[in-house]
Amino acid sequence: MLARLPELLKSEGFGVVTELDVQDTLQKKLGASFRPYRILGACNPQLAKQALETDLGVGVALPCNVVVHAGEEGRTVVRTVDPETSLSALGIPGLSPMAAEVKARLQRVLARL
Repeated sequence: MLARLPELLKSEGFGVVTELDVQDTLQKKLGASFRPYRILGACNPQLAKQALETDLGVGVALPCNVVVHAGEEGRTVVRTVDPETSLSALGIPGLSPMAAEVKARLQRVLARL
């Protein structure tokens, strides 16, 4: 599933700009075991530019995190940030339409997994 995710994100205009292997990081930094867990930072450059032109403070909510981790019974779990919730918390007027667009695109990616 992790292998398909970047391509599905790309189909909705996103690129993966960061990838954090939490399992590996916790092992290296703490010597702690943890289930497979990755955080992908997905960015749609056009929508990010539009949001940043509205208010530079929106950068604290970028990129959109997509989490992939091992779940119960060998299942893979994929979750995305809710951009409407995270951007509304910033209290920046004019971001609602962009947040709704990003949310719809991320939901289409999840639906195709």
